[in-house]
Amino acid sequence: MSRRGGWLFLVGLVLLSLNLRPAAVSVGPVLAEVRSGLAMSAAEASLLTTLPVLAFAVFGALAPRAAASVGLHRVTLAALVAVVAGLAGRAVTGSDLAFLALSLLAVAGMAMANVLMPSLVKRHAPERIGAVTAVYSTALAIGLTSALVLTVPLSEALGGWRGGLGAWAVLAGLALLPWVLLARHDRVAPTPGGPITVGQVARTRLGRAMAIFFGVQSLHAYVMFGWFAQLWRDAGYSPATAGALVGLLAGVSIPLSWLLPRLLARSQHQLRVLVPVIACYPVAYVGLLVAPAGPAVLWALLAGVGACTFPLILTLIGLRARTAEGTAALSAFTQSAGYLLAATGPFVVGLLYDATGDWTIPLILLLVLVVPMLGLATWLSRPLVLEDEIEQHAARRSARR
Repeated sequence: MSRRGGWLFLVGLVLLSLNLRPAAVSVGPVLAEVRSGLAMSAAEASLLTTLPVLAFAVFGALAPRAAASVGLHRVTLAALVAVVAGLAGRAVTGSDLAFLALSLLAVAGMAMANVLMPSLVKRHAPERIGAVTAVYSTALAIGLTSALVLTVPLSEALGGWRGGLGAWAVLAGLALLPWVLLARHDRVAPTPGGPITVGQVARTRLGRAMAIFFGVQSLHAYVMFGWFAQLWRDAGYSPATAGALVGLLAGVSIPLSWLLPRLLARSQHQLRVLVPVIACYPVAYVGLLVAPAGPAVLWALLAGVGACTFPLILTLIGLRARTAEGTAALSAFTQSAGYLLAATGPFVVGLLYDATGDWTIPLILLLVLVVPMLGLATWLSRPLVLEDEIEQHAARRSARR
């Protein structure tokens, strides 16, 4: 691609990344108002909060095959159109069922685009995976933090929750232009031996290890975003302060998402990058067990650093496959299976909190879950390649026959 095309891709990637988290998290800050406005039941509200996980499990897994058949940029454009249509439609509908359906459309587009991003980086910048992953993971963090922090002020300024949610559709619409231009130049070429499938990835040790690592790190993040505001409220902080602490936790990832992928991609000893980041989790959790109030800002900062395992695993997805097609399949399995695992976290933590009435057992559970992350990080820091594992697996099957 020309230098001009490279800049077009980079602009498109940043705009796309900014718009992939609001579809999932912008409802949370105004959920009470949405439920009241649409007479939404508790079951429907629970389903609404589960839709992103379902979307990753179903639509994320379909993304590589769609890209192989239609074109990587065309599928990304279609996914972004789904995000825009879903966000805009749910802001104006008066039906609770339509709101759910349109939310599913938005998060389905989000899931497919999210899965394809490492493949896009592999296609356009194979020699700069760390740097370009840093760009888009930083934009993801900005989009996430903005949706958490700005949806309520936007709702107040624009006359209610419809305006607050609809504003994100406008931002997503701005991202369409570069992808319309990029999609015009898509070419679908047959892959020798056929495209790599999600099923092939699932049969490799690398694929399973990546999915479990991704799932456990996402579980930590889901629990923190879903429950830590309540934890700090129970420690005596006001709702506003507790929410600000969660915002701080999320905001830490903005500068670190810019730095850490570059360090990981350049490092000859990737474990030296992974372990210090993961190690921030147990320090934060022990701090919350011993003194949840007082040094809460420190615990929020450390937990936020731990959550930066997310841009690191995204970088590993790009580094652990040789081709854009392999990267897409590895990304699809890693994220689809990983998010299904992660979905259990907030549910189990909620049950433990309700059963015990405090945060001791939930925090101990989170501490225990740091152990497999460290073990998997040790294994994944080895120079593994997906395509080699698939070939080795096929050779072993042939030998058994």
